[in-house]
Amino acid sequence: MPSAPTDRQRPTSPNIQIYRPQLTSVLSIANRMTGMALSAYAVALVVWLVAVAAGPVSYATVQSFIGSWLGQILLLGCTFSFLLHLCGGIRHLAWDLGYGFSLGAIYASGWAVVATSVTLTALTWGLGISLAGHGR
Repeated sequence: MPSAPTDRQRPTSPNIQIYRPQLTSVLSIANRMTGMALSAYAVALVVWLVAVAAGPVSYATVQSFIGSWLGQILLLGCTFSFLLHLCGGIRHLAWDLGYGFSLGAIYASGWAVVATSVTLTALTWGLGISLAGHGR
C-alpha cells in the first residue's frame, strides 16, 4: 500500500538548506547578540571598578589584562557592540515613529547601521590611540 503524500518527511520552513539570510534577519540577530554581549561587558566594567576600589595591586592586574592583545580585542568588540546596538536602536526609533518602511529604505538604513557602526568604531579607536600617544 503506497503511503499518502502527507506521510512524507518534508523539511520545516525555513529550511536551512534553501534559506538565504537577509540583511534584516542578520541585523536582528546581531542586535540581540550585541545586547547580550553588552550585558557581559557591563559585568566586566563592574570587575574593573571593584579592582579600582580594591587598590593598586588589583587595579594593575586588571589593567595588565586589558592591555594584553586579548583584552584589546575584547575592548574593540565592546566598542563595536555598543555602537551597532546604538545605531540599530536609532533605526528602530525611526520605525517606531513610522519612517523607513519601504523595502529600499529598510535595506538602506540597514547598511547605514553597519557602515556607521564600523566607521564610529574606527574613529573611536583612532581617537583613543591618538590621545593615548599624547599622554606619554
